[in-house]
Order: sequence, then C-alpha cells, then structure tokens
Amino acid sequence: MFTLSDIPMFFVNFFLILPIVTLIHEAGHVLTARLFGGKIKFCIGTGETLFHIGSLEVKKKYFMEGWCQYEALTYNKTWAHVSIYLAGSLFNLIVILLMNYLIMTDVLPATLFFYQYAYFSIYFIFFSLFPYRNDDGKPSDGLAVYDVIRYGKAEDPID
Repeated sequence: MFTLSDIPMFFVNFFLILPIVTLIHEAGHVLTARLFGGKIKFCIGTGETLFHIGSLEVKKKYFMEGWCQYEALTYNKTWAHVSIYLAGSLFNLIVILLMNYLIMTDVLPATLFFYQYAYFSIYFIFFSLFPYRNDDGKPSDGLAVYDVIRYGKAEDPID
C-alpha cells in the first residue's frame, strides 16, 4: 500500500535511481560502440539541452528516457550491431549481479535503495528488449536486434 511515508522514496526513485539506471544502460551502448570504432552521440533525458559533456547530452527532463546513436563502425558486421544493441541491457544485468554479490558479501548494506535499483533495472531490461517502436518510430533494442539480424544492417545514423 502506498502511503505518505513512501513519497520521499518515490522522488529518490524517479529523480535519482531511474536516471542512474538509464545512464548505465546507455554507457553499455556507448562503450561497445566505441569498442567497434564507432562515432557516438548519446543523451539522457528529453526536452531542452541543459549541458554537454563530450558526446553526452543531458536534457532538462533528465529522469526520462535516454538514447545512443552511432555510425562509422570500424567493424561494420551484423554481430557488432547486435552486440551494441544488447550491451545496454547486459550492463544493467552486470551491475545488478555485482551489486547483489557485494550485498551478499557485506560490502554493501541491504537497503531499499539497492532493492529499488535492481527492480528498476529489471524493468528497464525487459522493456528495452521487448520488440516495439516508440511514438517517434524508433525501435527498442529488441526490435533493433531483430531488424539487424533480418536486414543485415542498422539504420540509425547520427542526426
């Protein structure tokens, strides 16, 4: 049951945990695209741009969504594109497993913050890999993997 005492944790989840989950997810795409020699551009949030740090763009509504675009891969093979699209969810999963290991070995405390982080990460992984197109026509990671396997290339150039 949701009560008034849950409101502070709601704000922590919405404005801190969810953006961290998104940032880790996008970092997976970015690092893997760079591993394959790609030029990248990625963003956390939506709306007006607040600031840039290198190829990262942070938007005013930083707590909502994220994306990564890449082009000019050195290794422009189907498996490289599939790896890039799966890397975001893989990074989320690795952080969940690492965090759980650190909790089990008493390095991290078993707090609601880490529980919520794992919960939102699983949610993020599920909807990232679920094949669909958003309202702007952009594919989810799952649909992008399907498209790359089916058509043999990625069609998502940097704007």
